[in-house]
Amino acid sequence: MVLVDTSVWIDFFNGVDTRQVDQLDRLLGSGRILTGDLILAELLQGFAKDADYRQAQSLLEDIPYGNLVGKDVALEAAANYRRLRARGNTARKTIDVIIGTYCILNGHELLHSDRDFDAMERILSLRVFRETR
Repeated sequence: MVLVDTSVWIDFFNGVDTRQVDQLDRLLGSGRILTGDLILAELLQGFAKDADYRQAQSLLEDIPYGNLVGKDVALEAAANYRRLRARGNTARKTIDVIIGTYCILNGHELLHSDRDFDAMERILSLRVFRETR
């Protein structure tokens, strides 16, 4: 499965043309994408118009869902945050460390456009989705 990060969904709903949005377009309907609680909260809170909020919520309801945080993920995310910081890579957002840790623990790839995940890929072996054509 490919967990799609908030950073990609924001570009998708804003009509921003990026490589990651193109990859998401191709993945939609494939049954290979996953979303989760923290991503839904981050994404949906950003919609100013009720109609846009409802449209996004409706689209996201059809995507398989995972609870990204729980005690095991929280403990491992704290350890991962510390590992990154010890290597000189302090993450800007704890939520990103939780999302990346969830992927690592569950064997999922992550589709993102957020630099916080680059160090997680390099240091923690986070698997990043990169479509090969």
